[in-house]
Amino acid sequence: MWRRAFAELLGTMLLVAVVVGSGIMAQQLSDDVGLQLLENSIATFFGLTVLILLFQQVSGSHFNPAVTLVERVVGGMDSWTDATAYIGAQIVGGLAGAALANAMFGVPTTWSTTDRATGPHLLAEVVATAGLVLTILALVRTGRAALVAPTVGAYIGAAYWFTSSTSFANPAVTIGRAITDTFAGIAPASVLPFIGAQLIGAALAVVIAAAIFPRAAHD
Repeated sequence: MWRRAFAELLGTMLLVAVVVGSGIMAQQLSDDVGLQLLENSIATFFGLTVLILLFQQVSGSHFNPAVTLVERVVGGMDSWTDATAYIGAQIVGGLAGAALANAMFGVPTTWSTTDRATGPHLLAEVVATAGLVLTILALVRTGRAALVAPTVGAYIGAAYWFTSSTSFANPAVTIGRAITDTFAGIAPASVLPFIGAQLIGAALAVVIAAAIFPRAAHD
């Protein structure tokens, strides 16, 4: 269990470092916000894909409390103790990843001032998280788990662009991004509303998956 939890901590840390670090680099390279978002999304697509492949055989590469909760609810994890260990590791990893990215670029680790909790942004988080979780459940239940890494990476890369929130879709990443006042930051006051929207999206995905993919491929 400690190996799996450590893999979740390390994977989430590196994921947030990719998201925040590429956002800082994008700001330094260009004043064009559209180009900054493109650079940020491309780095996240490739980074997330690699990280899932790196840790998939150890912990399942959740890197996301919403995914862990869904896995526990649908029977993909043995106990709530395991799920709690994963979620704790993910949150610590998210904070560590943001601090690491800040340190690599010499910017202070401080609260973000970017307010994001608007109605459209929260709706976007419901949609983004529902799509992410549904993608994972669909692939696993149809015997295509080997495709999770590139497909999830591609989905998040695309969701940067088709959601107004730029698709956080992850409570641990959301918490981590609260301590960087850079391109990828989110103000602390926006964190809980975002997490609430993400959990609603995850629950919606479970309901949709139960309707469309009611049985795992091996059942």
